[in-house]
Amino acid sequence: MTYVYFLFFSLLYYVVLWVHSIFQLSRNKNKYFNKLRYKAPLYSAIFLLLVIYDYLTLKTGKLQYPFLPWVNDILNIMISDKEFLIKSAISTLKLLFYGYFSGVITGLITGIICGYSKKVRYWIDPIIKILGPIPTATWIPLVMVLAATLFRGSVFIIALGVWFSVTVATMTGIANTEKSYFDAAKTLGASNNQLVFYIAIPYAVPNMIQGMVQGMSSACTALMIAEMLGVESGLGWYIIWAKSWAMYNKMFAAIIIICIIFITVTKILNIIKKRVLRWQEGMVI
Repeated sequence: MTYVYFLFFSLLYYVVLWVHSIFQLSRNKNKYFNKLRYKAPLYSAIFLLLVIYDYLTLKTGKLQYPFLPWVNDILNIMISDKEFLIKSAISTLKLLFYGYFSGVITGLITGIICGYSKKVRYWIDPIIKILGPIPTATWIPLVMVLAATLFRGSVFIIALGVWFSVTVATMTGIANTEKSYFDAAKTLGASNNQLVFYIAIPYAVPNMIQGMVQGMSSACTALMIAEMLGVESGLGWYIIWAKSWAMYNKMFAAIIIICIIFITVTKILNIIKKRVLRWQEGMVI
């Protein structure tokens, strides 16, 4: 019955959205209506996939249980095991944000210095070229041995991938700043600090944000690998634990929660990016 309730409230929510969009359309505000109509085929496809999956699992058994559990079974285990899942999700978010923001801060500092100073770039650029092509997961066995704790080692692994993305994007943005801007600022008596903070950094903001978005993708990948191979907590660890006990409904429940978390975090970053760079919309021809 949980699956039935899920479908009912999902359809009810969709109907409410349509009624609201029609009401907005009557007030000559068709933007919301057009957006909902544009996404209607996608929503229909999602419900169709749920119907097909339910037919192949629960109704016919063509996809064998317990390897591919029913949707109702997954929803029920989310409810019954919610305390453990919430605890694991909090642990995953804690690790993700510690690693992500550590990588962003160090990446911004490194990128700004390297982008503005050719002397510093001379020494840092080879390190970036060496570490860049190597997948972050390659360093996990070494870091887990050298790190004081598994948590700190995982934070370092996540931060490393984010650092690379943010550093390269920031360095590229600052290095490509128009020289005429610097010349004009120097003519007006600007100091080196003012050239960096009032010319170079504002010019490189789009690159910085793009690097942060790419860094989140790297962070999510490194997070799951670190939790599955080292850290003894979090949703990645929960998946391995559930699989080892052949509790595939719990495994699928954790996977769905991970997808929701990653989609939400990426969506928030894109909203921030859109708001910060809203001035670019007026430049698009």
